[in-house]
Amino acid sequence: MRHKFGYKKINRTSEHRKALIKNMLNSLIKYEQITTTLPKAKILKPQADKIITLGKKKTLENTRTLVSKLQSMVSTNKVKKTLAKRYEKRNGGYTRIIKAGFRYGDNAPMAILEFVDRDVEAKKVDKKKRETDTSKKEVQKEAIAQ
Repeated sequence: MRHKFGYKKINRTSEHRKALIKNMLNSLIKYEQITTTLPKAKILKPQADKIITLGKKKTLENTRTLVSKLQSMVSTNKVKKTLAKRYEKRNGGYTRIIKAGFRYGDNAPMAILEFVDRDVEAKKVDKKKRETDTSKKEVQKEAIAQ
């Protein structure tokens, strides 16, 4: 029985756990869908819901709390402007966990954590950078060939 244990430690130090949650929250906000292990997804889900709830309340204190938790103005602005408007009529349950089988290497249970009513195009945020990188590489190869 795990009575009176406040949270799961997931075999990490407190600093590592806080950094992990912060980075995963930023990724979830940026891409609106992430694939991770099931225990990490279960830890991250309530944190993400609390972030959206903070973003819906437009006060200076909540903005400062968001900036301190996310440490990214880009993520904070997306929460306040985009996600808060999307979920203004919803009273909770902004994210969902979908079980996604087991990882090949160590058979760890995997899960997809995503926002409900997510923007499908948000997953392709960094695709343009990769396309430009490949075009630069092609130009470099052509220059070397000549």
